[in-house]
Amino acid sequence: MPVTQNVGIVIVSHSLKVAEGAADMARQMVGNSVSIAYAGGNAEGGIGTDVASIIAAIETAWSDAGVAILVDLGGAETNSEMAIEMMQEDRRDRVVICNAPIVEGAVMAATEASGGSNLAKVKATAEELMAQ
Repeated sequence: MPVTQNVGIVIVSHSLKVAEGAADMARQMVGNSVSIAYAGGNAEGGIGTDVASIIAAIETAWSDAGVAILVDLGGAETNSEMAIEMMQEDRRDRVVICNAPIVEGAVMAATEASGGSNLAKVKATAEELMAQ
């Protein structure tokens, strides 16, 4: 019987330290049951985001069940959208950007993913935080 893969999580922040910290917090909640990756800062190591780093994070967290991306600000969302567009066509439909707070959303998404939920449910769970 094949092993079921859980949805992967990617955290994208303008700050490397924020991205790393949010990923660490989510990882502590779910252990190794969910692949969690992050991208933070620009290519020069300053504040910003970098499409190539986002693509690498998506590849690191990749699961056939999909990948949920959490972003901190508009530029992170725009660059995440560009990263998705640059992916192989057969993978694009399995990557979503969640409209959720980056830390709380990452923890909620990772927790939902660790239970084996599908990509739509992982996204919905993270986004519930915005409805409050």
